[in-house]
Amino acid sequence: MRKTYAIRWAFYIVGLLLMALGISLTIKGQSLGISPWDVLHVSLFNLFGLTIGTWSILIGFLLILAVVIVEKRWPQIGTWLNIILIGSFIDFYNWILPTPESLIGQTFFFVLGVIVMGIGAGTYVAPRVGAGPRDSIMMMIVDRTGAKLKVVRTSMEILVALVGWLLGGPLGIGTVIIALMLGQLVHYTLPYVQSLIEKWSGEPFDVRAKPGHK
Repeated sequence: MRKTYAIRWAFYIVGLLLMALGISLTIKGQSLGISPWDVLHVSLFNLFGLTIGTWSILIGFLLILAVVIVEKRWPQIGTWLNIILIGSFIDFYNWILPTPESLIGQTFFFVLGVIVMGIGAGTYVAPRVGAGPRDSIMMMIVDRTGAKLKVVRTSMEILVALVGWLLGGPLGIGTVIIALMLGQLVHYTLPYVQSLIEKWSGEPFDVRAKPGHK
């Protein structure tokens, strides 16, 4: 059991680091558009400074605070690590990655970023050690309203992207591509990571978790 626990946490941390890398790659190719939540983060960065990663952390904490107030329960430790590590490593990757000047370079970064995000999301969702703050607020709304999960998720992302765009964020065709493709990629990466965890630990476990995307 201890070995399984360690392996699950190792996959979770690696998944968070990959997710942050994917986000940073899409931000570097932002002329095509970025994910709905990152449209908001980038717009806040452009307006008020700080860093994109800092805004990701701050928004994450605000969402979790809302969940704590309404649900009157504290989230798993993995949720806090999700907020801090993804936000921190977004800034780190943004610092070390070059900014492509050509459209071809930005397109390459964007496509690579979407693929890495799909791998990262599947890798950190599979261990089931804590949902991300955005999925936590989504599930709270689903539980409270009885609405379908896909309706709530889509509505949230449209609203967030619209707010970010109105604040000057880079909304584009890439935003739609991420919204449509990321879930499909996770559909394949999540069960693969699950099989790896079970193979390496030698113990099957239920990883049918609620979505843990950033």
